[in-house]
Amino acid sequence: MSVKILAVGDIVAPRGLDYLSKHLKKLIKTTGAAFTVVNGENASQLGITPDQAEDIFAAGADVITLGNHSFNRREIFDYLDDSAYILRPANFAPQCPGRGMGVYDASFGQVKVINLIGRCNMDYGPDNPFLMVDKLLKDEPCTVTLVDFHAETSSEKLAMGYMLDGRVSAVWGTHTHVQTSDAGVLPNGTGYISDLGMTGPAVSVLGIKPEQSIAMFRGEPKSRFTAADGPCKLECCVFEIDPKTGLCLSAEAMRIEG
Repeated sequence: MSVKILAVGDIVAPRGLDYLSKHLKKLIKTTGAAFTVVNGENASQLGITPDQAEDIFAAGADVITLGNHSFNRREIFDYLDDSAYILRPANFAPQCPGRGMGVYDASFGQVKVINLIGRCNMDYGPDNPFLMVDKLLKDEPCTVTLVDFHAETSSEKLAMGYMLDGRVSAVWGTHTHVQTSDAGVLPNGTGYISDLGMTGPAVSVLGIKPEQSIAMFRGEPKSRFTAADGPCKLECCVFEIDPKTGLCLSAEAMRIEG
């Protein structure tokens, strides 16, 4: 008997969090998801607070993953150390707060979740995620293993997907906030999508007011980014997995709007 895993794209700003809170539980019921992972690194627009993390869990998430804005809000530091259910990228420096991998109990057995960050076009140099994931897969082996790869370029994400094909249940990309059309199962049985998309303002540039992004690219003086107004959306992917083999049977990208 197969199980469904729901992976939800980056929450952007409090408006995205509000939208998640209104729709996630219904989406979990509709899809029949037995385990839900939500990327929450932009819940504060840049970063996440403990209260926002609690709101994401209350909305229905089993695990929260993060990314390059993991540490933008310093009040999250102790929370990252104290809670095993929120992950920051495992290839950050080891002295950083929190952890990058967890093994969790689910209705179908145990599931391992790994959070990684890419290095292409990022503003800093984390450890090599391709070498780090090899190490993490050897620690506490688990039949069902999920990987959130928070990365900028599709080439780096695809390379990770193919390297892990047949070794993990699903690999999904986050960070670029635009849902890609390549959801599917790789040749050796790993579910994959280059980017889940985002949860937040639909008429926007990655969740931000379009005019602000346009001004930045025109070279005008920078202003503090503000979340766009108007309707919101929730973008995600549902992976159907055989819990006995850990292999993916299907992957379907989804979007809720309005």
